Amino acid sequence: MLYHAYELQRSWLNSASAWASIGAEMLSNPSNPMNYVGPMGYMGLGSTAASALEVFAHAAAPYGKPAWGIETVEVDGEADPVIEATVVNRPFGDLKEFYREGLPADAPRLLVVAPMSGHFATLLRGTVERMLQNYRVFVTDWADAKTVPMHEGEFDLDDYIDYVIGFLEHIGEGANVMAVCQPSVPVFAATAIMNRDEHPCTPKTLTMMGGPIDTRCSPTTVNDLAMDRPIEWFRHNVIATVPMQYRGAGRRVYPGFMQLAGFMSMNLGNHLMSHYEMFKHLTAGDDESAQATKDFYDEYRSVADMTAEFYLQTVEVVFQDHALPNGTFAHRGKRVDLGDIAETAILAIEGERDDISGLGQTRAALELTPGLDASKKRYFMAEGAGHYGIFNGSRWRTKIAPVVEEFIAAHG
Repeated sequence: MLYHAYELQRSWLNSASAWASIGAEMLSNPSNPMNYVGPMGYMGLGSTAASALEVFAHAAAPYGKPAWGIETVEVDGEADPVIEATVVNRPFGDLKEFYREGLPADAPRLLVVAPMSGHFATLLRGTVERMLQNYRVFVTDWADAKTVPMHEGEFDLDDYIDYVIGFLEHIGEGANVMAVCQPSVPVFAATAIMNRDEHPCTPKTLTMMGGPIDTRCSPTTVNDLAMDRPIEWFRHNVIATVPMQYRGAGRRVYPGFMQLAGFMSMNLGNHLMSHYEMFKHLTAGDDESAQATKDFYDEYRSVADMTAEFYLQTVEVVFQDHALPNGTFAHRGKRVDLGDIAETAILAIEGERDDISGLGQTRAALELTPGLDASKKRYFMAEGAGHYGIFNGSRWRTKIAPVVEEFIAAHG
């Protein structure tokens, strides 16, 4: 019933958004003669009303999976065309490759592992654009679980690790890996497994950014929520069944709209102020500033469902049992020993103001790898950066990305 109630509300909001958009257009269209006379004209309340309707229309609009839209990357003052291709296609996630013309044939390869945590991989567009300057970039493009038919089976944490290993096998020997937030745990485990097995495609470097390696360090609201309730509470209260109109009908999922609601509620005041600022920009005719806010929320409100088994296993294993730091994490029934990591150099990056993965949670990875020489470990704390600022925005481009590049150059 949860998913059906959401779909009913979404249908109503879609209609309301369309009518609001029409109203905003009518009140701002210069070809409408009524906009030049009366209290609702340009000199009266018309502009204010149009701006308010436009803000509502944008807030209530439906959002699907965004396009990557990376057409060019500027390097040394020149815009190089970018080629985008799907190089591996699998039911629960594809492997994308981005390659800019002008990049040397022997350019280092970087696998960016996107989080499977409610948002699409396109949330890392800024990450990919920046790294494209010097790398062939591969990205895990996870599927929206509601679009995966039931006959494709389940997808859990073990499958996630297998997918990462499979993607590295496709990329080949000598690759580097960057895990952004949630995938730090399964990618860390995959790295240990490949080191243990002396796999030829073991990554040269692993960069983990804002990852929940040990959530007992500086616990955040997200960590507290996972700890305060038993796993059965999550099973009965946040898991829903995909409705019949989707290809994945009947699949049990953690809906993306619930994840989004949780993130929005954590910083509700900030989100309300952002929309108020957008309203003021529209009223003042500052369309460029208003569009910047729209672009951010177009991406932020585009959400995907996760399979129930993956979500519940992640909550229990990562946030409740602390299996990785406790040494009890297992893959396909076999314990993963982080002490097996002896070849892959590790860079841990944290944001000073991260309210999702607290300070120390990612850095813990450096203490959990006794088999790795200290010269292959590095920690970087990005001053003033919040969670999203670690991998997007000006701090990422100018302060953090150079650290990653320097680390890969030294150990890749």
